[in-house]
Amino acid sequence: MNRVKLGTLEVSEQGLGCMGMSEFRGHSDWDESVATIQRAADLGVTFFDTSDIYGSGHNEVLLGRAVHGFRKKVEIATKFGIDRTGGDLAWTVRGDRAYVRRACEASLVRMETDYIDLYYIHQMPRNAEIEETVGAMAELVKEGKVRAIGLSNVTADIVRRACAVAPIAAVQQEYSMWTREVETITPTMAEFGVGLVPFGPLGRGFLTGALEIDKLEDSDLRKVNPRFTGDAAAANQAIVDSVRDVARRYGVPTSHVALEWVRAQAQRLGVSVVAIPGTKRRRWLEENVAALDLKLSKQDLLELDTVADRAVGASFEFQKRVAWSDNKS
Repeated sequence: MNRVKLGTLEVSEQGLGCMGMSEFRGHSDWDESVATIQRAADLGVTFFDTSDIYGSGHNEVLLGRAVHGFRKKVEIATKFGIDRTGGDLAWTVRGDRAYVRRACEASLVRMETDYIDLYYIHQMPRNAEIEETVGAMAELVKEGKVRAIGLSNVTADIVRRACAVAPIAAVQQEYSMWTREVETITPTMAEFGVGLVPFGPLGRGFLTGALEIDKLEDSDLRKVNPRFTGDAAAANQAIVDSVRDVARRYGVPTSHVALEWVRAQAQRLGVSVVAIPGTKRRRWLEENVAALDLKLSKQDLLELDTVADRAVGASFEFQKRVAWSDNKS
């Protein structure tokens, strides 16, 4: 598998989002999740994404155990900042220096590792300025506990302010043919050499054409996402139909076209792009990795762009509230 630079960090050209293995995507299966992570490594995937809020730490423990035998051969990205200690109806977003350090130490313990390859602030802090948060993260880099700093769910202004404090390797943001808001900040990212790590590159499963909302478990956050229901779902179905038409021409699954569209945007946007489609099953992992063999023509990309421009998304405020629901996907 090819390697891609995110700042000074080098990772596999496709990663694996692990969130759904612990929360927000229905039933979890520890053994299958571990097998999926290890199969990903066998296929050349070395970039694994988690967060301290996924399963309230469960996901970090799971990932740490799964890669324990080959930790130095992979890159782990995790996030901090969303404090769940007040209960699920009172999450807060923190970025004060003391919290940053405490969160990092806790993640290192859960994952049984000495360092984090890419450490993100998950949402913009409400109790501290971004300069304080990134300054604290930079201290962790100097101490060898973190290799590179990332931001998640941000604006262009935040990117600029953060880069004035310390080098930023990547921004993790939702990005797919039906979620393109991040394109408004990629010029700023390109200016500072910041890479893009798209979560939800398959439209949280919608762009595969195989997602059946009525059959999802009640604990799956997609059941309350307005993009999956009513008029929005009907309008967005046009995107799925177009993706399916292109897929038929190439004789590949619909997911391959959706993933290749995201990867192909790197040249247009002027930033490195490393998508992290998430899944908790080996079957879908293997399908997603196989998408790297597809190369769409310029004409097909233009055709898909035209359809994607008509996507009906949820409001930005709603997306911020569910931004952590990033897999199969």
